[in-house]
Amino acid sequence: MDPAPGAAPTIVSLRDIASFRPAAPGNGMEPGGWAVVGLPANFVAAASAQVVAGTLLGQPADVRFTPVGYRWTHSDGGSTTSSTPGATWSALGKREFSATDTSHVYAASGEYTVTLEVALAAEYRFAGSGWLPIAGTLSVASEPRTVVVGELDTVLTRGDCVAAPGDPGC
Repeated sequence: MDPAPGAAPTIVSLRDIASFRPAAPGNGMEPGGWAVVGLPANFVAAASAQVVAGTLLGQPADVRFTPVGYRWTHSDGGSTTSSTPGATWSALGKREFSATDTSHVYAASGEYTVTLEVALAAEYRFAGSGWLPIAGTLSVASEPRTVVVGELDTVLTRGDCVAAPGDPGC
């Protein structure tokens, strides 16, 4: 459905691609499902470019969705926005509980929820044509993730508490 030479190109809007459904992003974190008061918890999105086939303006077409922004909303009132999906501490060469661009620090113990929204840019093509951009972005949310936050206490012991549970500090 390429336009005839000299004709204006077909303008496609986000509303036109409403039937093309990108997959929801994954909402990962380190440590897995828990955090320590006052220490960074690291959040990592699992979202990548995806192509969805369907019918657009009565013609077979593909729509490509590409992640361009990420926003984690925490039920403690905090939020983190990033242009990248984040990465594991290991991939970043950081120690556990190090701050990252996508980390969050909880101030109090409790059970919290975190929702990830990924902003997606969209492009379309009809059979045999090149990709054409669609103005704007659309937002796709993850399933909410539960995070249990607790306090951590350090205890000095004389030795291995498993081997000698009666030792001082065990």
